[in-house]
Amino acid sequence: MKEIRKYIVLFVLMPMALCAQESSVELFSVPLSDPVKPGKVIVDQISGSIHVEAYEGKEVIVKATIGNEKAHYEGGQDNAPDGMKRVQGSPVNISAEERNNVVQIVNEQWNKVTNLDIKVPVNFSLKLSTINEGNITVKGVKGELEISNVNGGVTLTEVSGAATVDTVNGDVRVQFNRVHNNAPMAFSSLNGDLDISFPRSVKANLKMRSDMGGIYTDFEMAVDNPLPVVNTERTGGTYKVKMEQWVYGKINGGGPEMLFKTFNGDIKIHAK
Repeated sequence: MKEIRKYIVLFVLMPMALCAQESSVELFSVPLSDPVKPGKVIVDQISGSIHVEAYEGKEVIVKATIGNEKAHYEGGQDNAPDGMKRVQGSPVNISAEERNNVVQIVNEQWNKVTNLDIKVPVNFSLKLSTINEGNITVKGVKGELEISNVNGGVTLTEVSGAATVDTVNGDVRVQFNRVHNNAPMAFSSLNGDLDISFPRSVKANLKMRSDMGGIYTDFEMAVDNPLPVVNTERTGGTYKVKMEQWVYGKINGGGPEMLFKTFNGDIKIHAK
């Protein structure tokens, strides 16, 4: 069993100040167990953006920009005693573990917005998620991409491989250079547009739905018009019927399934 390498950053960036300012710092570089083989980065945080970019290197490099501390007191007003001011510090509590080329970055900045800037080797898979006050962007990576946001957008550019991308409030924009054969994909948002570009030679079966928007493409797509799907359910003496209308299409004769779903937004599928 290979050794787990663990990197922890827990220190004060600046002397305590009366007002915490946004601070940027390079945290650490994480060497890989086998730099020749592909790897993976996992990040799951609460507040802030995540930006990942491929580079011609053999380590994972992590930088962070630390924002102001969030107010957790009533009404957002400081409840310091009369005549006193609240003293703010700028600690960083971020760690990383590496095992068999899998690097997991743990951000315990629960009360601060933390924007992470990560560089990875080109052949890297990613599992990234954030919830508030941030977007997720990825550039130039080749691998399996699993990206999730809640209150922000997702933008992937010049990526290769396969992707599963979802957000609640934000747009999803993806530009593929190449796609993996026989790899299913899914792209979804509740309130946002889906704007996805594929190589013109891609083969796929598409399943698409937009409740409040349109579906557009410049591919030569063979579109099916099946009857609405009827789902029935009986629970506690109640019989429930739900009808769902999806649009199905094939590109270049068909291939792995790709799902596109948004409630309040357009779906745009481009050929590049």
